[in-house]
Amino acid sequence: MKIVEAITQDASTLTEIAFAAKRQWNYPEHYYEIWKNELTITPEYILGNRVYVAKIQSRSIGFYSITENLDDFYSDDVLIKKGYWLEHIFVLPDYQKQGIGVNLVEHAKSICRGSGIQSLHIFVDPFSRTFYDKIKAVYLYDSRSSVPDRDIPVYKLIITK
Repeated sequence: MKIVEAITQDASTLTEIAFAAKRQWNYPEHYYEIWKNELTITPEYILGNRVYVAKIQSRSIGFYSITENLDDFYSDDVLIKKGYWLEHIFVLPDYQKQGIGVNLVEHAKSICRGSGIQSLHIFVDPFSRTFYDKIKAVYLYDSRSSVPDRDIPVYKLIITK
């Protein structure tokens, strides 16, 4: 497996990966309509953020992105705090539980160290909590979700040297 910087032509493939990974949790179908904009990766998103793709041979199997928010802001009812965020990290279901997510996180930490980023905040899908516990991210608090009447955990990944 190799991890490479995403290019704008990867946008539709990364969107497919995001939806496929999220669908494994069998959420109600109307959730995916709510998440449509969150899970859709556009060429502009790739150009404006740090986005990296995990590939086996030439097949894209996962990705992550790091974003920076210069100020606190609200997206609907959800408070997004100032700072750096691991905004996306998704692996195709057929490739999960093979260490790919851990490799993506280690790659992200390396990118952060090289950029002087000391920590990443993460909105965590409740079904993924064990993964974030495994990588030693620290639970901070529960936040409102983009889905009404649903909270999700927020974690912080400390970047060590």
